[in-house]
Amino acid sequence: MLRTALRNVLAHKARLMMTALAVLLGVAFVSGTLVFGDTTANAFRNASAQSLKGVAVAVQAGESPGDGAQTSPGAGGEDGGSTSVLDAALAQKIRALPGVDSVRPTVDGQATLAGKDGRPVNGDSASQNLATNYLPGKDGKDSHFPLKEGRAPTAGGELALDAKTAEKAGYHVGDTVRFATDGPALTKKLVGIVTTDDPRVTAGGTLTLFDTATAQKLFHIPGHFHKIDIAARPGTDDRALTARVQSLLPAKGAHATSGAQLAAEQAQQIDESTTRITKTLLAFAGIALFVGVFIIVNTFTMLIAQRSREIALLRAVGASRRQVVRSVLIEAALVGLGASAAGFALGLGIATALHPLLSTGGAELPDGPLVISPTAPLASLAVGVAVTVLAAWLPSRKAARIAPVAALSSAGLAPPARTLRVRNVLGTLLAGLGVAVMLYVSTLKTSKESNLMTAMLGGALTLCGMIVLAPLLSRPLITLAGKVTARFFGVSGKLAKENALRNPRRTAATASALMIGLTLITGLTVGGYSTQQALDKQATQGLAADYKVSNSASRGLDTTAADDLAKLPGVAASAPVTSANFDANGVFARITGTDPKAFGKAADLTFQTGSLRDIGPGRIAVSDEFARQAGLHVGDTLDAGMNAGMNAGEGDPNAKGAGSAKNTKSTKKLKVVAVYAKSRAASDALGTVADVLPYADAHKLDNVLVKAEPGKAAGLEQQIRQALDNSPLLKVQTKEQVIKDKSGSLTVVLNMLYGLLAMAVVIAVLGVINTLAMSVFERTREIGMLRAIGLDRSGIRQMVRLESVVISLFGALLGIGTGTFLAWAAGGLTTASMPMYETVLPWAKLGLFLALAVPIGVLAAIWPAARAARLNMLRAIQAH
Repeated sequence: MLRTALRNVLAHKARLMMTALAVLLGVAFVSGTLVFGDTTANAFRNASAQSLKGVAVAVQAGESPGDGAQTSPGAGGEDGGSTSVLDAALAQKIRALPGVDSVRPTVDGQATLAGKDGRPVNGDSASQNLATNYLPGKDGKDSHFPLKEGRAPTAGGELALDAKTAEKAGYHVGDTVRFATDGPALTKKLVGIVTTDDPRVTAGGTLTLFDTATAQKLFHIPGHFHKIDIAARPGTDDRALTARVQSLLPAKGAHATSGAQLAAEQAQQIDESTTRITKTLLAFAGIALFVGVFIIVNTFTMLIAQRSREIALLRAVGASRRQVVRSVLIEAALVGLGASAAGFALGLGIATALHPLLSTGGAELPDGPLVISPTAPLASLAVGVAVTVLAAWLPSRKAARIAPVAALSSAGLAPPARTLRVRNVLGTLLAGLGVAVMLYVSTLKTSKESNLMTAMLGGALTLCGMIVLAPLLSRPLITLAGKVTARFFGVSGKLAKENALRNPRRTAATASALMIGLTLITGLTVGGYSTQQALDKQATQGLAADYKVSNSASRGLDTTAADDLAKLPGVAASAPVTSANFDANGVFARITGTDPKAFGKAADLTFQTGSLRDIGPGRIAVSDEFARQAGLHVGDTLDAGMNAGMNAGEGDPNAKGAGSAKNTKSTKKLKVVAVYAKSRAASDALGTVADVLPYADAHKLDNVLVKAEPGKAAGLEQQIRQALDNSPLLKVQTKEQVIKDKSGSLTVVLNMLYGLLAMAVVIAVLGVINTLAMSVFERTREIGMLRAIGLDRSGIRQMVRLESVVISLFGALLGIGTGTFLAWAAGGLTTASMPMYETVLPWAKLGLFLALAVPIGVLAAIWPAARAARLNMLRAIQAH
């Protein structure tokens, strides 16, 4: 039977080609994902090992994670007050401990550069713009940052950049570099270019280096450090050294951690992050393989039907049912093994391509060599062979049930049609249960894990039900499509319809593969489009301004910014916006402070009672939703509990507890004078800048809304930048840019998901090609007869093409309909986090998906149609 299986594979290699391609692509996705996961994990581990190289103990400013909240490095106040207890004296004491080889005290912060063209480098990702101190050793060099060009920064007016940053910004040694750390733009001379293995930099971040004193001054910790790394002498016990270092530290404000513990913590984080990425990608690989199962089942079902005489002969000469089953499964295993081996090789290319693809999407992935662990090839081969064999099991059982005499006597005749009654009942139950679950999901309003799992169950049941019901649904839908093809294409169109309806199971299996891919793509499209519309509304709700000015590092703007912008020619209004937390009658809320007169031109609020003119010192307006929650009405006076921000409470003599550094909360009397419809432009309450600013973080503005005079908005951006010192941290956005900023990441994610799901659609197209090609072979005699009675070659080609288009349209209709329903039902889960969400159908995209079914059908039919048209008429009639 092994020789029989080998002979069958070689004899039917053309018919098995599409099955092999489907398995190849699915396995390529699996192997690429596994290799990519190993490569990424190895790159992170190498980067981690490099950053911890030689570190026996690390001392960090802030409380130990187990003791409470950790102080944020670099969070010192602008007055120069330090939040770090690590200073040069402590570093010297640590250096004097027995077993200590060297000590490296560092200062960490962020610096956003302006490129040579004046544009910020990574302006929207200030957290990726790293800055630290260059710490030369006895030889005058810092081993952590090897010099590539120039020299180290040694004075306040100097800095160094890493090579990638310098190239990205267009700077060379000797240039003057503009940058900002937390506010106004600064300039320093570039004196050196270094190299670094820091994964945050290799993944796209920037690195700026200063001498230690300059870094301490820039990041508001003069004479102090954020971290001290300690290297031990050979033979020193790290745990004992960690204990000795900890004994030198003050009771609060710093903690020591051994290098081994840090390495273990980072290794755990690496494993968790890479495992999440790998699992996500494997889920899409599983979808591709699941689609491939339909092709495999179709192929072996058709092969067995075509080889029924051969199988009957085997049974007649003594082959048992078990041997027949074994022969078919061995054949499937050989196909799976060969396709999996080729798929693994292709997967290496996919693994290489995934790194730049995900990096484009915002993932911070370090560079590293391709890593192939033994697990990847073994798992890929096992998955490919297992999927192929399991998919061929049912057809093999069908082959074993062929009765030798019946098969020999009915050779050349079409097998009798099997009833679909049981299948239709099962499909109705599955689809009905799935629809019921999804209708229940549509009533849910939160996306907690249990609700998500329920939605996934309902979606799976609905999709499975549609797959099972596809043969039943094929008859009315294909009959309807057949009327169109028959009307416009005559005999060829009618024959195409009859061919598609001849075997509903086969047609359904072929269309289901395409349906699965389009269901997922349609669901993503409808959900993504609806989410994008909601985000767009949220981003611009109540916004009438032409520009929104803010700080990209979320550090606020100076309180004079609005006045400076109001003086610009062409500016009709410049509204300052600040905010703070407060509570009223036990309800926690957010209050916005502004200039009511300017805000009226830059924002669009709908007032139910009162107006902006009523707002003034001690007088506020509240949103209708907050008024209901707190039980407030116009005329009420409330004792607002003002939750102080950083350095808050100073400068407001009317607040109880003001001026006391120990107080973090104070009470302020506020009178409600107006109520407006809830809007993101004004949060829960709206007051004056004077009432809110003392409680805002760092006493700064959140943003400034600028309304231009009619016809003067164009070209105002550069004037706004110049008026505010053109800091690289300055973010000046039009309304369109505000929308893009809020929904840009969603677009990137959707495009990545489309790319991952494209593999399933490609495999589905292969399924259409495979079914048509094998159908042509099965109908060889019929095609010969059609040629004999007058249907020419172009008519044959047209018949096969139309059959392919009809099947593709059937699959597309099922996929688009199912995907739209699932997206609508699951959309309610986002209501709590996105109140403006409502299902909006992207008709243009849905129409495009349906229209694409036509060229997909035409392309899928090219090879089968050409093969059918080339058949010799007389030989085809004589075929068995």
